[in-house]
Amino acid sequence: MRQIYDFNTKWGFSKEAVEVPTSMPERWNWVNIPHTWNDIDGQDGGNDLYRGTAFYAKELEKIDLPKADRYFLEIQGANSSAIVYVNGKKLANHDGGYSTWRVDITDVLEDRNLFVFEVDNSANDRVYPQNADFTFYGGLYRNVNIIAVSNSHFDLEYYGGPGIKVTPEVVGQNAKVEFEVFVKNTKENQTLLYTLKDAEGNVVAEKETPASETVASFEIENVHLWHGKKDPYLYTAEVCLKEEEVLDNVSARFGCRTFEIHPENGFILNGEEYPLRGVSRHQDRWGVGNALLPEHHDEDMDLICELGATTIRLAHYQHDQYFYDLCDERGMVVWAEIPYISSHMPNGRENTISQMKELVVQNYNHPSIVVWGLSNEITIGGEDDPDLVENHHILNDLVHKMDKTRLTTIACVSMCSMDNEYVQIPDVVSYNHYFGWYGGDASQNGPWFDEFHAKYPNIPIGCSEYGCEALNWHTSNPEQGDYTEEYQAYYHEELIKQFYTRKYMWATHVWNMFDFGADSRNEGGENGQNHKGLVTFDRKYKKDSFYAYKAWLSDEPFVHICGKRYVDRVEETTKVTVYSNQPEVELFANGVSLGKQTSPEHFFYFEVPNAGETNLVAVAGDCRDESFIRKVEVFNEEYRLKEKGAILNWFDINEREGYFSLNSKIEDIMKSEEGSKLFMSFMNNLGSGWGNNSKSVSEEDAKKKMKMLGAFKVLRYITLLSATNVKVTKEQLLELNDRLNEIAQ
Repeated sequence: MRQIYDFNTKWGFSKEAVEVPTSMPERWNWVNIPHTWNDIDGQDGGNDLYRGTAFYAKELEKIDLPKADRYFLEIQGANSSAIVYVNGKKLANHDGGYSTWRVDITDVLEDRNLFVFEVDNSANDRVYPQNADFTFYGGLYRNVNIIAVSNSHFDLEYYGGPGIKVTPEVVGQNAKVEFEVFVKNTKENQTLLYTLKDAEGNVVAEKETPASETVASFEIENVHLWHGKKDPYLYTAEVCLKEEEVLDNVSARFGCRTFEIHPENGFILNGEEYPLRGVSRHQDRWGVGNALLPEHHDEDMDLICELGATTIRLAHYQHDQYFYDLCDERGMVVWAEIPYISSHMPNGRENTISQMKELVVQNYNHPSIVVWGLSNEITIGGEDDPDLVENHHILNDLVHKMDKTRLTTIACVSMCSMDNEYVQIPDVVSYNHYFGWYGGDASQNGPWFDEFHAKYPNIPIGCSEYGCEALNWHTSNPEQGDYTEEYQAYYHEELIKQFYTRKYMWATHVWNMFDFGADSRNEGGENGQNHKGLVTFDRKYKKDSFYAYKAWLSDEPFVHICGKRYVDRVEETTKVTVYSNQPEVELFANGVSLGKQTSPEHFFYFEVPNAGETNLVAVAGDCRDESFIRKVEVFNEEYRLKEKGAILNWFDINEREGYFSLNSKIEDIMKSEEGSKLFMSFMNNLGSGWGNNSKSVSEEDAKKKMKMLGAFKVLRYITLLSATNVKVTKEQLLELNDRLNEIAQ
């Protein structure tokens, strides 16, 4: 029988070593796996995390292993590339930091053994990802095991997969289910025992065949369907390889369901319209990086379920099998993807293929997954690269060959033309749009999708990313780019009303459920993070926008008063927003009712007299929530954004009434012939290409980008660019400001 040996404790670790050790090092640090070496420097900003090679070493006595014919080392996640050595012999290398891979170590094992991993997350031009807005944590950050099996066993080396592939097909009230297994070294006298069980563990069907018959089919009468959150029912497929006794066994849970993505009616599950409204998820968290434990995954899933989401986009790479299992169990509809992201690399084609094969093989049995993501924002560097287009055709064809039951998709960067050839390749399409944050206006989001839908009515269209950043900054007059919790709440209110009323949108995914590590970011006053999450990086605080979604998506009765961290207020009458999924809300100020409101949009706005100290109580049915505000004469500067290490802050800039400055919007400057000429010249001299990788940008391209970037203030846009490879000095900015001060508005 197969046995699994936990190989995670007490590894020697070193970033300073320069070669593979031949004996167990004495002065390395002791760590347990899961482990990352970027849990601190990958989250503190400055884009200075260690990206390079590190070594892990551990000794093992063979006598400690279970007795078996063959042994396989299983690595569930080593970012980004890794080489494994046993007793000084290089056995295997693997490129791709998010999937499982295994190595046969049987023939090199001795009585006493030294295992060494050489793990590398340094920059290169062949392994994805290399350019993206998240931290590429290095390390052995998921479990390492040794799997002990018989000579005859289920294949452990087939793209790191489970050795079993289950394909259900719903036909009327019944389901046909095909089991396919992958075996090694079988003999004529061996058999395969196929067993199908229901969720309660009862045997539904069973069949025993010669070991050469690696496919078996069953029929489930009156099948119990997997129906998302409403009823995530799971069957189990078990297969035993036998020779009188059981030699090896594999199992997989699966669900029986049908789905359709309709260009007019959105997502349809088991014949019923089932709107996909949810979030994207990055796997890391504060102080932990990507070296997560099961309890971290459990907490994430609990929070997503509390929100009421029906779908998760698991970005931008393969996630832990534990989390995919949770998605199956909790009924989440999932978008799974590879990290083919941001920058197309001509030398990376084989890596996209290998990572896609691993993603599909390892996750084929999960009923939660309905689409395979081919890439994300891959046209940032340009749309018309023939190699990029060909790479997508190859991936699209590969996925359809490997999995005839699911669809393909891409997440397009906002600036990518909807007419581009690459947009037409997958089965369904989604776009990442940030109108209202990265320029533009929040009101532009819905109309853009209407335009796409009108032009391409037969292509299902969704929104794969939208969001804006919020930290513990506050104001009664929120503005785009101020990083306040109030602006984020306003933005998501607007986007909810626009997206959730457009049935044709096949899926919408908030970017992001949680704040996440992005060490190149130095903005918002807390460097090293992307703060677009509805929940903070440590999962301790649910921002107000979290409750905006809960009001629309959750059936759990609740009421929430926004602005609990915004206590001190200067105005005589202040706006207080309340979210609830109940039909009516009443707000009390110091025990006095301010009236009852109804709202089909679940957002309730009250004008509250602000004098002295005021205790607020919101009541909706049996639900209640409390808050507190206080009248002050001077705005509390603790609520105002203060950048750490900023090139310039807005208040450092000289402004001249009636003239432009760095605090002016780009779109206003570009309306002035003199201002446009100055700004274009400045940007081209930086070599920024306005976010493209080109040295300069044409007037035509500039006009295209104006829709997206025009609402940025100059200072904010250049500050964001400085988080990439564009370098701007304080002196350059002050000189630009002086010249803008000479141009009349």
